[in-house]
Amino acid sequence: MKVRLTSYDDSWKNFFENECKVMRQIFGDEIVGFEHFGSTSVPGMKEKPVVDMMMLVKNIDDIDKFNSKLEMLGYDVAGEWGIDGRRLLRKGGDNRTHHIHIYQFDHSEIYRHLAVRDYLLEHPEEVKLYSGFKEELASKYDETREYSKAKKEFVSKLEHRAIEYFSIK
Repeated sequence: MKVRLTSYDDSWKNFFENECKVMRQIFGDEIVGFEHFGSTSVPGMKEKPVVDMMMLVKNIDDIDKFNSKLEMLGYDVAGEWGIDGRRLLRKGGDNRTHHIHIYQFDHSEIYRHLAVRDYLLEHPEEVKLYSGFKEELASKYDETREYSKAKKEFVSKLEHRAIEYFSIK
């Protein structure tokens, strides 16, 4: 898939909220809550225009029974996709619009995602730094696979700073 880097767009909040409504129709009482995270949740951030959302559920093992319905509705059901206990849904095919990360409400990975989002919301200088780094990578890499791999170390250091910041705050 091609790297599509764009400026922040206020409509991403609406895309998130609309998808929450769709997920509620599909999963109903299985859902505990939702979180908008990733760069589309941070005003001023350059980003691929794909809304990252987290859906927290009561029991992750009950989620797989919805797979055939999700596929019929056009979602790509990607399974754990590298994180034990997570389920990943992708929407939009080659013009992807959403990544829906489904976690059981008490999963250990939830915190790091939200810490980075909240850290960036409180640190506009980090938003500028990260956005500039993304623009640099987007000028070097055409495909998201290479782009994502190239930013991995930067993101890991950002996560570390965010977690450290909130542990002493």
